[in-house]
Amino acid sequence: MPTQAKAVTVAQIKEKLTASVGVIMADYRGLSVKEMQELRSKIRAAGGEVKIYKNTLTEIAVRELAMPNMDEFLQGPTAFVFANEDPVGPAKALVDFKKSHDALEVKGGFVQNAVVDASKVKMIAALPSREELIAKIMGTMLNPIQGFMSMANAPAGALARTLRAVADQKAAS
Repeated sequence: MPTQAKAVTVAQIKEKLTASVGVIMADYRGLSVKEMQELRSKIRAAGGEVKIYKNTLTEIAVRELAMPNMDEFLQGPTAFVFANEDPVGPAKALVDFKKSHDALEVKGGFVQNAVVDASKVKMIAALPSREELIAKIMGTMLNPIQGFMSMANAPAGALARTLRAVADQKAAS
């Protein structure tokens, strides 16, 4: 018989899973409390959140939400990195943190309705962020407009330079 506290925790996990665009699971065994705090702050700065839940309660929440089976990732101590808006930022922060902390091991996760393994999490981390993509698209869209404007201004500029040269020549004589 589940206790009320466990039922509340399962409800919280279900809420987090449905509100997030992705969740990445990592084994945090071997990290100190200070290193976990550092990881939490880096993930928070990247638009995510780190939570620790019991694997059995997470399995129940996943089953109740009819999500794909993720039992392979729910072995041992598991830190859940929830991506609130863009999965790229938290994935980058997690992979960057792993570079300097060998104890952390990325297991895999669930990103935009697809189960991903550790290698796919690394591929997601290599993608440009949402903001970078928007900036690239805006630059691509503005480039033809800027070219058109410079071509449209070229005859007027040439006329102004010619008139200036004639005025300078008359002033010199």
